[in-house]
Amino acid sequence: MYDLCGRMFPICRSITGNGVRETFRLLQAEIPDIPIELHEVPTGTQVFDWTVPKEWNIRDAYIETPDGRKICEFNKNNLHILHYSVPVDMTVSLSELKEHITTLEDQPDLIPYASSYYKERWGFCMAYNELKDLPEGDYHVYIDSTLEPGSLTYGQILLPGKFDEEILFSSYTCHPSMANNECSGPSLITALARYIKDMPEHRYTYRLVLAPETIGAITYISRNLDHLKSHVRAAFNLTCVGDDRTYSIVHSRYGNTLADKILTNILKFHDSGYCDYPYTARGSDERQYQAPGVDVPMVCFCRSKYHVYPEYHTSADNMDLISPEGLQGAFDVMKKVIHALEYNRYYKTQTLCEPQLGKRGLVPTMSSKETYKATLALKDLIAYADGQNDLVDISNLIGAPVDVLIPLVDQLMECRLFREVAHD
Repeated sequence: MYDLCGRMFPICRSITGNGVRETFRLLQAEIPDIPIELHEVPTGTQVFDWTVPKEWNIRDAYIETPDGRKICEFNKNNLHILHYSVPVDMTVSLSELKEHITTLEDQPDLIPYASSYYKERWGFCMAYNELKDLPEGDYHVYIDSTLEPGSLTYGQILLPGKFDEEILFSSYTCHPSMANNECSGPSLITALARYIKDMPEHRYTYRLVLAPETIGAITYISRNLDHLKSHVRAAFNLTCVGDDRTYSIVHSRYGNTLADKILTNILKFHDSGYCDYPYTARGSDERQYQAPGVDVPMVCFCRSKYHVYPEYHTSADNMDLISPEGLQGAFDVMKKVIHALEYNRYYKTQTLCEPQLGKRGLVPTMSSKETYKATLALKDLIAYADGQNDLVDISNLIGAPVDVLIPLVDQLMECRLFREVAHD
């Protein structure tokens, strides 16, 4: 995953354009046997209250100082350009130039990320300390970009399961060179697609969506709303999943969906110090999937949450911020989520009183204080398997992780001590 992030990192993506298409080509090459179904939605298409904008592409941009030096060079760092800048080739004074420069005074050595998707303007981004040292004089500003009718690109992967009920994973492909905020999500999506594809079987159908944030999610929902509402049981927006500082959940609007229940349970046992955020702290595509009338049961999963970690939307969100270990931790959590979803059913024990476990090889035939402790999770699982609790409920009741209970369920089902029961 880390290597894939490194290959994605230099690409200049935006909400439309060739950078997005190049990213999808790279992702498809990573999983050549798993088709990514691409869609191009034309400029001007109405998607609910929004309209698909013109397509933006850029080849070069820079500022030339009065002494002939080039600064804010796009080809050295694509954060230097205000994304969606219109083309310009003109000479301006320092005071006029400053009206078109974005900086961060509280992070004076960093280049900020900025965009202007829905109002045509031009601009650059640079470190505040560099801006304040610029001398008076005339500056040549040059932006070689195009903003013209085209299309918005999104993609999805569909992995059919035993049933039509779906689990949705989403992330986005619309930011330039930022490792955690941009590259980590599609990298994790790709790894999950491979993992699910290689599972011997799965009950759920898995839908993995990659689209530009906000406008792409709105576009996708507008084309798939009825299907999403009738088929998706749980959904997870994956973003900022590459650092190794913490784990985070942003809950659904009311915090009462299956996705809330599953991810909260997994994080509680995976890392008890995880960060728990309400829906009012939302900021990514969960805003669209959880909007009133859409109501797809989605939560957002991050390592360090967007808007919280200090490198967010700056040039410090680079490949040094993320790590193979950070990405692996996110993958491990989502793998546990998948297995918890697959096993989260209602089970009922098939004996009155406790079953004799020793004769079935489920516990040692010699009893001691230590063997009692070692088999307590098994006995507690049986005690609460009354058909009224699903597996995650039992996990919460007895304080045992779902990934510990899953092999026990398999053993009990194989011995016909458990059966799955329907539950309203």
